[in-house]
Amino acid sequence: MMADLNPGKGSVETSSDSANGHAANLPNAIDVEHIVKKYGDFTAVDDVTFHVKEGEIFGLLGPNGAGKSTLIRMMTTLIPITSGLARIAGHDVQKEPDAARRAIGVIPQALTSDLDLTIEENLSIYAKLYDVPAQKRKAAIDELLELVDLTKWRSAQTKTLSGGMRRRLEIARGLVHSPRIFFLDEPTTGLDPVSRVAVWEMLTNIKAHRQLTILITTHYMDEADRLCDRIAIIDHGKLVALDTPPALKTSVPGSNVIEAQFDNAPADWEQRLHKLSNVTSVQHLGAGMYRILTGDGSRTTTELVEAAVQAGVSVKSLSVQNTTLDDVFVHYTGRQLRDELVKAYGFVMPPRPGLQP
Repeated sequence: MMADLNPGKGSVETSSDSANGHAANLPNAIDVEHIVKKYGDFTAVDDVTFHVKEGEIFGLLGPNGAGKSTLIRMMTTLIPITSGLARIAGHDVQKEPDAARRAIGVIPQALTSDLDLTIEENLSIYAKLYDVPAQKRKAAIDELLELVDLTKWRSAQTKTLSGGMRRRLEIARGLVHSPRIFFLDEPTTGLDPVSRVAVWEMLTNIKAHRQLTILITTHYMDEADRLCDRIAIIDHGKLVALDTPPALKTSVPGSNVIEAQFDNAPADWEQRLHKLSNVTSVQHLGAGMYRILTGDGSRTTTELVEAAVQAGVSVKSLSVQNTTLDDVFVHYTGRQLRDELVKAYGFVMPPRPGLQP
């Protein structure tokens, strides 16, 4: 499966509905069609189209400022759409915002749980806001605390929790009303590596226990690769590629990546590297570091070392690996994944169902 790309229009679709076997026959949980968001003369989201099947974990991957959070805010009724259409569980978010809200759970990037309340009190208040009946409330909270491994801390004040534990509480809170579709905006930003892996495992576990469609935004390549059935790469508000992680990697010319750092490299060293066998691209990363995509890592590495010896160039470091999502991003955008400096817009907790945004 290869990504069908049309960056000029900012709209990308895969060559098939989904990589998840029978998922192609399932209805769409999310439809986004030619959606645009403008703030004055600034276009934050530029003509984006994609569809998410029921039961998928769908990722929006891109640097901070690429438009990912803005997309989520439009889909979750927090900000108006400039033009285009978004349907959540079949409900037009502009015409039926209340119905859309009842179908979703939203976890913003910022931690918003009340620090002075206990874990259980935070969950209980949120359940009441969503009109979860009293007789179901305790059972729902008990189940969620077990799923996120916080049962023995249910009476602890939130301000005593670690960052990873607070994130797990936020995820449980977003599920307390049993939504069909779950939005997570940068769920592991600011967490240590161990906590990040714990959140990934928890989301996988929740997905296995509940019939959920999950849409996640991230700027972590490993997170998108680990969690997502399909990934949409967003850059400067445009959708530039969309497919499964394996298919995206396959779409990049060259099956191996060589990263090498040199001393005393001549001015035309990048051009010489391009001439090595099976090389499809060379990127100079600075400080003598080069990233080389090749269809034959072993042969290219051998020739590279021979070329360095002949040119009197010292090889300081060298590694060979398979193509990654980082290489996919560079291939479709021409640069590495990095943060963008853009105007910031706040992301607040979704309003109570029944209230106007």
